[in-house]
Amino acid sequence: MEKILLVDDVPANLSVLTSALEPQGYEVFAAPSGTIALQIATKAKPDLILLDIMMPELDGLETCRRLKQNETTREIPVIFITARAELESVVEGFRAGGVDYVVKPFQTEEVLSRVQTHLRLNRLTRELLEKNHALEMRTAELTAEIGRRQKVETALQQADDKLAAFSDVEAARGNLAGLIGNSGMLKKIVAEIRRLHQFANTSVLITGESGTGKELVARAIHFGSTRAKAPFVPMNCVAIPSELAESILFGHVKGSFTGATADRKGCFELADGGTLFLDEIGDMPASLQVKLLRVLEDGMVMPVGAAEARKVDVRVIAATNADLAARIAAGTFRQDLFFRLARYTLATPPLRERLDDVPVLTANFLKVFAAEMGQPPPGLSSSAAAALQAHDFPGNVRELKNIIERALIASGGKTILPEHLHLLRGAGNMARPANAAGKKDFAAALPLNLAEAEDVLIQRALDETGGNIAEAARLLGVHRTRIYRRLAQEETAAD
Repeated sequence: MEKILLVDDVPANLSVLTSALEPQGYEVFAAPSGTIALQIATKAKPDLILLDIMMPELDGLETCRRLKQNETTREIPVIFITARAELESVVEGFRAGGVDYVVKPFQTEEVLSRVQTHLRLNRLTRELLEKNHALEMRTAELTAEIGRRQKVETALQQADDKLAAFSDVEAARGNLAGLIGNSGMLKKIVAEIRRLHQFANTSVLITGESGTGKELVARAIHFGSTRAKAPFVPMNCVAIPSELAESILFGHVKGSFTGATADRKGCFELADGGTLFLDEIGDMPASLQVKLLRVLEDGMVMPVGAAEARKVDVRVIAATNADLAARIAAGTFRQDLFFRLARYTLATPPLRERLDDVPVLTANFLKVFAAEMGQPPPGLSSSAAAALQAHDFPGNVRELKNIIERALIASGGKTILPEHLHLLRGAGNMARPANAAGKKDFAAALPLNLAEAEDVLIQRALDETGGNIAEAARLLGVHRTRIYRRLAQEETAAD
């Protein structure tokens, strides 16, 4: 029920208007003065006000001005009732904030018509304001949605960049020549790789510690096979964002989810005819393992949102440093997927078990890094060579590579001495404490000198990450430049 406020100091006028309006279904309020009208308007918030101009104390014009100054009553339309029809009087009423006027003596039919017209206009105005507000809200939602889609698009583009096929130069790096060493273990691995060249469709599972060259072995298997001219697509299962995992592996069609603004091929289709390398397969989510198994069994991928599956010809090589048997027993890795991946298994040994290869690897890394720096490879002192030979390399070949690159910088291109080698010591004795007592013992073992304690913690982080400074910085919760700065201070102090 719409509400109308009548304001007039003549009771007869109020009675006539009330009798005319109430039968039309309006709720009518009456005020004999402007002061009372302001109070009623503030509390009742009528939909329309019929306001007499000529009243004692507070006339209709001033009453209207005050209504328009109050935020609560500002938007209520006011129709003046006046005995003065002169143009000047009408203009003054509009300036005060009125929307229309009725001249006394008034006809009730005219009053009803004006009331109905302005109430309808008021309703339309409210609806327009509500729709404008809803439109503003929707615009804000769409703006936020566009932002989310752009983020997803960026993530998908970054994934595509990582999935790009290897160039000829990168293919050469994946050649068997990249597997350097003379140890019996390495010769056995090379022989297995050559054997796998003849079986270009057989899936392979490569096991071994982090840093032992599992991806290098996978590349060697691919680039020596009949699939060498097709893409080699590496994918780290840990790095796949969970919300995009299925799309990245199997692709999607436009509109299948928020941010899917175009059809995209997944890594299986990108690797069609070639090899898909799934690193850290033991960490693949269980929901994705089921779908991967289906693709391996029938060679068909179903992009997200697609109506039909697509045929692909892909060899899958997987790698892990995890104990898959333990994960199968724990129920986090599917046994049927393991058997499907492990048609042929190949283990990469840790460097400590093939120390005979350290001199050959060292010479190769010195040659590569010196060439990048535009200088001849420096020599290695006998004491430095002995120190390397005695090291157990918890970070394996990756650690050795980091050690040599850093030693080359520290030596300034001159003969590398033992002090230029930053070897990770005591990795086996620096296990992370498992309980409060262990933490207390470890804390008690730290030197009280802050700089020395920082050195111990940095060395421990480097031990646990195989010499990877970026990973060590992540473990310590600092920027890697802090580690570089501290190591540089050590080298300066040593000089």
